[in-house]
Amino acid sequence: MRSGERRPAAPLCSAESEPGGVAMEPAWRQQGRGRGRGQEGQGERPRPLQKDRPGVPAGRGEKTNPGPAKGESVQSKFEEIRRSNQATALRLVESRVSSSSSDEDNDDDDGDGQRGRILESTFTSYTSQTGGDASALTRTGQYLSDMFQSGALTCLICIASVKRTQPVWSCSGCFSLFHLPCIQKWARDSVFLISSATDEDFGQKQHPWPCPKCRTEYPPSATPNRYMCYCGKLQDPPADPWLVPHSCGSICQQELRPSCGHTCLLLCHPGPCPPCPKMVSVSCLCGKAKPLPRRCSNKSWSCQQQCGKLLACKQHTCTQLCHTECPPCPRVSLQRCVCGRQTAERPCASPRWTCQQVCGAHLSCGNHTCEEVCHDGACPPCPRSVSRSCPCGKTKSSLPCTEEVLPCGDTCDRRLSCLKHTCSMRCHRGSCETCRQEVEKACRCGRHRKPMACHKEYLCDAKCPQTRNCQRHQCRRKCCPGNCPPCDQICGRTLGCRNHKCPSVCHQGSCYPCPETVPVRCSCGSSVLVVPCGRERSTKPPRCREPCRLPPSCHHRDGEPHRCHPGPCPPCARPCLLPLPGCRHACPQPCHDLVLVRSQQVQLAGPWEQPAEPTFMKKALPCPPCQVPIPTSCFGEHEVSPVPCHRQGRFSCGRACGRPLACGNHSCSRECHLVTDGNQ
Repeated sequence: MRSGERRPAAPLCSAESEPGGVAMEPAWRQQGRGRGRGQEGQGERPRPLQKDRPGVPAGRGEKTNPGPAKGESVQSKFEEIRRSNQATALRLVESRVSSSSSDEDNDDDDGDGQRGRILESTFTSYTSQTGGDASALTRTGQYLSDMFQSGALTCLICIASVKRTQPVWSCSGCFSLFHLPCIQKWARDSVFLISSATDEDFGQKQHPWPCPKCRTEYPPSATPNRYMCYCGKLQDPPADPWLVPHSCGSICQQELRPSCGHTCLLLCHPGPCPPCPKMVSVSCLCGKAKPLPRRCSNKSWSCQQQCGKLLACKQHTCTQLCHTECPPCPRVSLQRCVCGRQTAERPCASPRWTCQQVCGAHLSCGNHTCEEVCHDGACPPCPRSVSRSCPCGKTKSSLPCTEEVLPCGDTCDRRLSCLKHTCSMRCHRGSCETCRQEVEKACRCGRHRKPMACHKEYLCDAKCPQTRNCQRHQCRRKCCPGNCPPCDQICGRTLGCRNHKCPSVCHQGSCYPCPETVPVRCSCGSSVLVVPCGRERSTKPPRCREPCRLPPSCHHRDGEPHRCHPGPCPPCARPCLLPLPGCRHACPQPCHDLVLVRSQQVQLAGPWEQPAEPTFMKKALPCPPCQVPIPTSCFGEHEVSPVPCHRQGRFSCGRACGRPLACGNHSCSRECHLVTDGNQ
């Protein structure tokens, strides 16, 4: 609309504006139209056609149904839907409060039966070799049980549950399960951080990456890129409800550890393979007895006979019972030292020993003696009989071993400890003195220069502003040459569990998962489920077969027997049986000490406010009035009728009284009434 033009006035809503003389009411007062249904221009819902609007004719010549009948049908539907919603909300709240019904028990029994059948089918091929003995399957069975326990399997990288439909990867060291995307990102980040911190040529070396839990190292080529079953035969195994999650259902056939030449007989399974159940014929440890059939995983056995083999000392024989390798000889004997001067009692296992005395034998020159400690064989030649040089090493001379080589008198010129200058003294014995020449030296960090003695180190007071390898803290070391030491502070960042802080030395990248575990117990404490720290808030308590030990919340001393459950006990369904006030009868209603009552809602100020969700609270209700019928006669004793106990008392039956009056000629025509001494 251009400026200056007037907008046409909207027609008024009056009785004359509607055909048939039906007055228009506001949208929030029209029957059968909820919030938001009659608003034009909102673009949410179109206005109904005229043939659908109550009380408005559809067209010329058509007869319309009266408006009130249509409004009553809409109102009745609205009331029916409202009652249905209230009943649904009540059932929802009751189902949340009562958590141990008979239906849930039946579901638990069915789940346990299916779980037992899956475990039995997994172990059948193994127990058939052991004659039904499953004692060696305890550790593997625990991993299988955790696969079916809600919340028992947690990815330690993202601290989330591992579901049976998600791709996973299993560590070969600790057999922990991780989400496939999580372990791929962990491997990439680990290799990147190690390469950036250690490689001079970044990315040139192949660094291994560790398992987040057991730190087992894997080469970069072992980074998982496909979702495989536990035995590695099938890619992307389908989720089968009758198999172990993430299993292909075929025989494992992985080589057993320790290696014995046999393979695993279980169906594809998580966790370690059980001990080998095969029967083999083996001899005893010493090899003297005849071979006997033994279980391959426990094939080492002893015949309990004395070994009798000659020991390494070549003097005594082994006295231990049947074994594999003989130990060193434990006996003691007289043995001479290497030079043969001394004799001492020594263990037979270590016959060679030295007496720590100088040899002292005359050398071949005849002027000096041997200075070596106790040795065998001939003494070495005299060290002074060979060609010798002066102290500075410039001149050599061949002199008898009895004469000393004198200094040559030339300048020493030996390199000093600074490795830059030479000694300016004459040829001399002993070490040269420290370099005292004055030179201009740069500090270690290279920022400042200063003239000083060559043998001294120049360190300035400037502190290094570079960050350490953790990329969080500054070096702050005085006169740092650039090779900043690793950060020695504690990381202290909050771990993914939100309960503990990282105890490692300050580092780059994400922290390792929290190593702590938290037990999750049922209400009575009999069943325990150990989960990683941080998962205790989102893990359901384990199922418990023990009876509930919580005291009843009503006046009954012994509640209804039911299993241990999380949360409050279900409502009591026994009769109240409390004595009613004013009579001797017992309350026949169900126990109403704690009844779920809907709280009163605040009245809405208008249609623009959204109604709040219904809230319920537990409340003790009083016993209802006694309804036991009591035979009671009326005032005039015309009839005897049953009257509820709480309204017990005589009543008027409505008939004429009929009692003779004092005149003796007539009877009372009043309605049945109470006759007292003062009212005849």
